[in-house]
Order: sequence, then structure tokens, then C-alpha cells
Amino acid sequence: MTRVLIGASSEVVRAGLASLLTADRMFQVVGTFSIDNALTRFEDLRPDVVLLDLESPPDESMSAAMESGGVPVTSALVILTEDPENLAADLLSSGVRAILPRDATPEEIVAAIQAAATGLVALHPDVFDSMLSRIRPGQQSELDPSGHILTPREIEVLRMIAEGLGNKEIASRLRISDHTVKFHISSIFAKLGVSGRTEAVIVGIRQGLVMV
Repeated sequence: MTRVLIGASSEVVRAGLASLLTADRMFQVVGTFSIDNALTRFEDLRPDVVLLDLESPPDESMSAAMESGGVPVTSALVILTEDPENLAADLLSSGVRAILPRDATPEEIVAAIQAAATGLVALHPDVFDSMLSRIRPGQQSELDPSGHILTPREIEVLRMIAEGLGNKEIASRLRISDHTVKFHISSIFAKLGVSGRTEAVIVGIRQGLVMV
């Protein structure tokens, strides 16, 4: 069971997100607070994932709240924001694991939390497309300055792509949702600095991740 801490300025939003997650037995909501209060309660509640609804771009007060609450940089933060495309690079570099627009569907939110809890970077397709368009050919991706390291699950998905499997077939084989598969693929593309399946497979072969 994934323990989730919810932070949002609006009580209505907090209640809605809590209702969405408590309806799924995979999640346990350990608390719902304002954003700053949620971050300062991290050390006490020890959630697996922190879900934040940001009405405005993060500022120094949010960083201060994270520090005072003992929120590690490597924690699984899932962000809902009004301007995800322009904030994505800064949010990812600060340790955020998933970024979605505030109008994301319930299925997308659930899939992003599941992905973040397993250590994946989950980007909404619109956010990914926007970031990819800013990466010039030959330039290392902003998303993974450590060197395009894929997780074992991402490598597994990449190899299935190389086999010619579609999203639904991958989801069925791995027993995960279609949305989670999409997040896996977005993360793979971002880390490899590619924009399509064929290119991802070619890079995977070059890096020894896919055998031919």
C-alpha cells in the first residue's frame, strides 16, 4: 500500500484528491493539509508520495517548508500545476518525480502516483512534448543529467517496444494500466533524448539495453 500525503490550498481540492485515492485500496492517505503544513509534516508522517496541488509557481517558502519538514530531495513528489510546461525543468531538477496539469484526469493522477512511488519520472504527454521540443539535437536532456540511466522496469518496457508490442499489450503483460505504460514511455524518451519508439530502440541497442 502506498502512503500518500496531500497538500493543497483549497479544502475542496484536498477532499477531492483524498476521496479519489481512498477509493483505491492501493493507497492510504496519511494526511491532508495546506501545502506548507503538508511539507512540514513529512518527517512525522513518512509518506511514500507527496501529492501537491500548486495554484501558483513554487517559491522560497516552499523550499523552506521542505527543509524544515525533513523532506529529502529524493522523495517522490507529484505536482499538479497551472503551468507545467514552463515549470517542468526546475521542478524536476529540485527532485519532483511527476508533473501534471491541474486538469489532469483521475486516471492520470493515480498512474503518476504509482509511477513516482516506484522511482519513475512521470510526465504528462503535453509536458513531455514541450520539454522535448526545447532540447537541441546532441544536447543532453535536462531531465537526466546523471547519464540517461533507465530503471529496470523502463528497460523492460523498452525491450517490449523493441519486440513491437503496443501500449495495451505492454500493459497486459506487466499487469499495469495503459496510463502507467504511457508514463514509462515518456520517461524513457526523456532520458534517452528521443522522440519516438524506433529512435528509442536504436539508442537502446547502442547502449546495450536491447539485444538484437
